[in-house]
Amino acid sequence: MGDPLLRISGLTKAYPGVVANDDVSFDIGEAEVHALLGENGAGKSTLVKMIYGLVKPDKGGMTLRGAPFTPPEPRAARAAGVAMVFQHFSLFDALNVAENIALGMENPPKQRDLAARIREVSETYGLPLDPMKIVGDLSAGERQRVEIIRCLLQDPKLLIMDEPTSVLTPQEVEILFQTLRKLKAEGTSILYISHKLEEIRALCDTATILRLGKKVDTCTPAEKTARELATMMVGASFETPAKAARELGPVVLEVADLSMKAPTEFGTSLKNVSFQVKAGEVLGLGGVAGNGQDELILALSGERTGGTGKVMLKGRDLGQEGPVARRAAGLLTAPEERLGHAAAPDMSLTENAFLTAKTRKGMVKNGFLDWGKARGFAEEVIKAFDVRTPGTENAARSLSGGNLQKFVIGREVLQGPEVLVVNQPTWGVDAAAAAAIRQALLDLAAGGAAIVVISQDLDELMEVSDRFGALNEGRLSEIRPVDGLTVEQIGLMMGGAHDMEVAHVDG
Repeated sequence: MGDPLLRISGLTKAYPGVVANDDVSFDIGEAEVHALLGENGAGKSTLVKMIYGLVKPDKGGMTLRGAPFTPPEPRAARAAGVAMVFQHFSLFDALNVAENIALGMENPPKQRDLAARIREVSETYGLPLDPMKIVGDLSAGERQRVEIIRCLLQDPKLLIMDEPTSVLTPQEVEILFQTLRKLKAEGTSILYISHKLEEIRALCDTATILRLGKKVDTCTPAEKTARELATMMVGASFETPAKAARELGPVVLEVADLSMKAPTEFGTSLKNVSFQVKAGEVLGLGGVAGNGQDELILALSGERTGGTGKVMLKGRDLGQEGPVARRAAGLLTAPEERLGHAAAPDMSLTENAFLTAKTRKGMVKNGFLDWGKARGFAEEVIKAFDVRTPGTENAARSLSGGNLQKFVIGREVLQGPEVLVVNQPTWGVDAAAAAAIRQALLDLAAGGAAIVVISQDLDELMEVSDRFGALNEGRLSEIRPVDGLTVEQIGLMMGGAHDMEVAHVDG
């Protein structure tokens, strides 16, 4: 095999109360696709931040092609040939593609020359981009292309990718994989972080598994099943969610011809969205990010009103009611953005529990706040959903993304909603935690609640949903039973081909 491209030796990084990385060592070979696996809080993010120069290790070191590698900042990492595509895009909506890419370059060429180079590189790697197009008008998949092309213009030796397929349709995932295989064939190494274990098995040559900050194993993913990889990550086996047969009750939630203008220029207006959900039913709504998911949950939660159409809960029109009235009636929501929308970052878990549960859990009496009840409810959520935190008084921002997600979902589930609408319920959550969240949603449905799951994870939607619809440019496709739907048909529905013959399933 020869010498590795990047050698990581004994990297250690501690923060107050937690050791994020504990004596981690492994090699990334030349022209290798190397997976970094681990459950939430395992230390993956801290490790790649050290490689990319965002975080300085307390102990240990790295070599890049045999030379010491200690980047003090990302600029130095990029100069050495290390590039990174982050899970959260760092793009300016009001600027065009070329202008966004120029902002990430030390010495950008003239705009005309840069545009020509973008066209050339994007065509070469099968990721066509119009350099003059405004980023706010791009789909999520196209935005990711901007980030990837920005990295490829640096001619990197090592490309780090963090959850790169979470915003892509199945067809776009295949295009991305072709690009990554081409890069590998040309000699680029890739460090790939994903919770989608079948992707890891299909794409990656080697996997390093982290657990609680320590490296616990290395394997060849293609030689393992997804379940074996998940078990290596969590150190124990876990149950796959079981979608038990359920008797469906009457319609609980009915949305009829809901139209609402987007709140911003770059948002997506809802156009005549209609669907029904019965008691005990799980409706899955798929779609590439940016096709109206955020706008739909704002309209259902009551955070935005004033559109046309109806939102009916057991026959009661809630269309002009705000979030407090809708929650009191039993319509609860959990938005995608954990920090800042679903939870107040600097408030404690007790305070965050109070924010949405005060009415349904009786935390206010005669104008006085019952903090004991709020604390008790926060403790109940932490225990029931295995939220890893020192206690209820810790700030929301102190939790890892996955643990905060478990808290947010648990807080809503344990309020006993009539209807629960969740957007990206297991986004950025490890396999075991994702299984637990999905099972909690199925259990809630089994108890008679109506559930709407909005997600870009098609495996998730197929696992929990009874029926499926796709959002595209603010319109909702025909809703179909999940049984019998193929990934190809779903991908076409997500792409807006709502009325094609191919989307119909025989028998």
